[in-house]
Amino acid sequence: MTLPGVEGLIGATSARLVQQFGEPRLDVYEGDARKLQFSGDACVLDVFLYPTSPGAEPTATYVDARRASDGLDVDRVSCIQALLRR
Repeated sequence: MTLPGVEGLIGATSARLVQQFGEPRLDVYEGDARKLQFSGDACVLDVFLYPTSPGAEPTATYVDARRASDGLDVDRVSCIQALLRR
């Protein structure tokens, strides 16, 4: 994922994400993949982590953002910034 503003998250480990955003609202494992969900008043941010090679620690490879109120997509960068400011 090479969108401007998300490059600071892509490649991050779960420990780094928790350090940045606090404890996730959800922490879901599915096979070797993991999804961390962070939420605030403005939005919900889903960060998907996958190992980039066999046996490697999963790192963030994709992020998605939506409004908390109705689930409609929102700008990822704006959501990231809102959650970092809380």
